[in-house]
Amino acid sequence: MTRNRTLRIDRIACTGQGLCAELLPELIDLDEWGYPVLKDRVVPDRLRKHARRAVAACPRLALHTDDGPA
Repeated sequence: MTRNRTLRIDRIACTGQGLCAELLPELIDLDEWGYPVLKDRVVPDRLRKHARRAVAACPRLALHTDDGPA
């Protein structure tokens, strides 16, 4: 079984600084208040490195990745 990496946002911890959308615009947009909106929860293999970087750079630790079944 292959596993997909998925993104999730802790909406309580997030303060809408928008760094995640700058680092991962392929998967994250910002709403009208600057809070992230996921375009797709599944992270393609080609974007895994960028997703890890966005998670690590989140100043509020509000962006997470999970491994889930394909």
